[in-house]
Amino acid sequence: MSLLRGVFVVSAKRTPFGTYGGVLKEHSATDLAEHAAKAALAAGSVAPEIINSVIIGNVMQSSADAPYIARHVGLRCGVPIPVPALTVNRLCGSGFQSIINGAQEICLKESEVVLCGGSESMSQAPYAVRNIRFGTKFGVDLKLEDTLWAGLTDLHIKLPMGITAENLAEKYQISREDCDQYAYQTQQRWKAAHEAGYYNAEIAPIDVKAKKGKVSMTADEHPRPQTTLEQMAKLPTVFKKGGTVTAANASGVSDGAAAVVIASEDALKAHKLTPLARIVAYHASGCDPSIMGIGPVPAITEALKKAGLSLKDMDLVEVRASPSSWKTQTEKNKHTRVKETHFEQIKFNSKPNSHRPRV
Repeated sequence: MSLLRGVFVVSAKRTPFGTYGGVLKEHSATDLAEHAAKAALAAGSVAPEIINSVIIGNVMQSSADAPYIARHVGLRCGVPIPVPALTVNRLCGSGFQSIINGAQEICLKESEVVLCGGSESMSQAPYAVRNIRFGTKFGVDLKLEDTLWAGLTDLHIKLPMGITAENLAEKYQISREDCDQYAYQTQQRWKAAHEAGYYNAEIAPIDVKAKKGKVSMTADEHPRPQTTLEQMAKLPTVFKKGGTVTAANASGVSDGAAAVVIASEDALKAHKLTPLARIVAYHASGCDPSIMGIGPVPAITEALKKAGLSLKDMDLVEVRASPSSWKTQTEKNKHTRVKETHFEQIKFNSKPNSHRPRV
């Protein structure tokens, strides 16, 4: 089942991604989204006046203005005041969801051109003291809660994200060595792509504070391609003794934003816009929360079914995931379905919500 109307990606830009507590720590999620959005509009020669809707994915509402993020991004970019804005939260898939929502609006003819995106400033996630608004009892020990760490724990199953990754590793017999090897390969792939300039077209450099004034940040801060397998092997596991997840083979906490302009076929013609790609199908799927990293498998399966395609038709598969055990089990699940899909064709985007539109 294809979409009811043709929906096209007109332009896409992202900030460089900063490491936790790094050079982007003073930029709010709204600031980062504004930067990416302005760059995306400029890249596609899209006038803010033709935008019909602004949709931004944001999970960690880490700044005072975060509840207004989509609205503020639109206004800062010069989008007309009557144009509505929507902030969505599908956790790590929130950036993806902004594009899905935008595509749905276009299919329903509620919008013709939509500014979508995802943004997170995980460095700005605050500490909180719960249950003091209406007073506390004498002698009660007030404790600070790290909202960032708390947000990475599913209280329904009372498990942190890392344990769900360990559960997957056990279920699919994924070794620590498998995870380290994939993480190492990912670092080397990033290095090769960075040195070849493959990221230059998608990155919108951003000014950051330096010891002497400001400098332009043009590359991702988080990758560590100098890391060796030997160094990775020496690190202790974080969540489970004898487990698989370490600081080196799991995606780190980071800051950044990405923005995408999507439009209908009618809008392309009316505004003389040049598309980069067409959105063919999408699917969101729930799964057992104790092994929640398996989620991409049913989602990919159903999206392919809607498009009338199979993995054999794919030249490149890019999957968002975090610990290496998630990535490796997803790859193994794909192989059980299509033996012809080679490991080298599978690319994993291992970052939070803000990076989803970048995929």
